[in-house]
Amino acid sequence: MSQFHFRVLRPVFLILIALLTLAGCKDKRSEVRKAAANAVVQPVEVIPIVRRDVTESLSLVGSVAPNESARMRAEVAGLVRSIHFEEGQKVTKGQILFTIDDTELVAQTTQAQEAFKLADINLQRSVTLLGAQNTTQAAHDRAISEFNTAKAQLTMLRNRLEKTQIRAPFDGFIGARTISPGDYVTNQTALTTIDDLSRLKLDFQVPERFLRRVKIGTTFLVRSRSMDSEKAVAGEVYFVSSVINPDTRSSEAKGYLTNPPPDLKPGMFANVELVLEVHKAVLTVPEGSIFNSSKGPQIVVVRTGAGNEPTADFVPVTLGLRSKGLVEIQSVKKDTVLEKESVVASGVGALILFQGAKLAPRPLRKEFRVDGSN
Repeated sequence: MSQFHFRVLRPVFLILIALLTLAGCKDKRSEVRKAAANAVVQPVEVIPIVRRDVTESLSLVGSVAPNESARMRAEVAGLVRSIHFEEGQKVTKGQILFTIDDTELVAQTTQAQEAFKLADINLQRSVTLLGAQNTTQAAHDRAISEFNTAKAQLTMLRNRLEKTQIRAPFDGFIGARTISPGDYVTNQTALTTIDDLSRLKLDFQVPERFLRRVKIGTTFLVRSRSMDSEKAVAGEVYFVSSVINPDTRSSEAKGYLTNPPPDLKPGMFANVELVLEVHKAVLTVPEGSIFNSSKGPQIVVVRTGAGNEPTADFVPVTLGLRSKGLVEIQSVKKDTVLEKESVVASGVGALILFQGAKLAPRPLRKEFRVDGSN
């Protein structure tokens, strides 16, 4: 090799030597680290694997509504003669709420009643004359028509007279009235409202991607900041719309609330926890126990090694439902994870752990336990 070639290739040789040296150092550092880890007992916080029900839920916002609600209006126009309730009062179905002046209708009804009586007499006379062949069939048909017309007119006026008394359509509570005695009302005038509070409804929107999992009978829990109690109110879906709103890409759903507290009022907003799926009595661990690697999710189970010393055992698992910091697990190999076995509860990605590492287990601190953990 000439001196020129040596000068050109010398930097390349130096770089290769440096890389080989670094690679050797890395191997040595890794071996040193592993040996040091074997010599050190790693303190860990553990928690037992527990069987419990895991629920997958969807958080939504809904609006509370009464069981029934009606805006009262008059069917006939006229002056309000009297009002028969106090605002906020509880009323029963059929109770008279308003009375519209009926003077003119009473007179018209009396007139129609007399006309009906006359038409009835004429019809009876016509039947007698037709039997004796002293009248024509045309005259008899005219008497029948006059009788039916008078009867229909009397029925119509009696119905209008009945509508001058506005009655409660169902049991409920009366709202504020918008008119006073002496006001003239038409069928467009809103008089008051009546609400049936025997049970409450909840109206909410379900995103289309969850819609197939919501059906009649699906349960939910309701919480509201306006309630004095923080206890959730249970409910059940009774209606799911078959149409999706193209603007919101969601569908309307409604449900009845079971035993709502008195301080939960129609019109309130409420937080809805819609139950999508429930898995009964499955093995669960805290989400912080899951170690994700290239081989898939794993948990670190505390097993007894040589000399009855606790050691780390990395067990591959499959994950199921997640709920409130807990995750459902199933062992990839049958019976490799058992109930009540201790599992490293948190920080598995930051601790120096490997298969067979020596452990010093201690119970997970209370402040780090998720709901339902022991």
